[in-house]
Amino acid sequence: MTITEGRRDRRKRQTRATLSLTALRMVAEHGLDHVTVDEISEAAGVSPRTFFNYFTCKDAAVIGDVMVDEERLVARLTAVPTDLPVVAVLRTAFAELVEDVQADRDLWCLRMQVVERNPALLSRLVTIGVRNERTIAAAIAARLGLPDDHPYPSLVAAVTGAALRACLGQWARGDGARPLTTLVDEAFAALAAGLPEPRRP
Repeated sequence: MTITEGRRDRRKRQTRATLSLTALRMVAEHGLDHVTVDEISEAAGVSPRTFFNYFTCKDAAVIGDVMVDEERLVARLTAVPTDLPVVAVLRTAFAELVEDVQADRDLWCLRMQVVERNPALLSRLVTIGVRNERTIAAAIAARLGLPDDHPYPSLVAAVTGAALRACLGQWARGDGARPLTTLVDEAFAALAAGLPEPRRP
């Protein structure tokens, strides 16, 4: 029974990934407004009904699986040594996520380029980011022993989340020429230093 369930789960993951990649490529080629769920389903070799078993709409398929595994993230935050400043803690906690994205460079560069060309997708991406930030803020508050209504954890979570999105956009615009890990390191170092102005050419 366990083997059967494993195969079923694997097929579901594969179907979901195929639908997302198909939607992404079609929207990249034709634009968000010129692609339908029926067309995505046909190109992926499934029915529209199957499509809706995995995604609520074509926008969700294009964005794909960008939600952070919150349990894993909180576990990583908890595991970071307590003597580190909070920005360094978050950079350490995000390391695995950033490396996973960088390892799938072509997919993520295409996804971010599509998002930038289709502003409606950006709002969905930001909404997902805000949900993640709430979890991060709660973990920071617990780590620092702050009350739930203290503004600091939410501020740090929002600023670091914005930094990650900015790095993803910059990375995609450069077609991944500079490592995402380097861009994120630079961004978090700037945050830790209080965002000093860069030297002018």
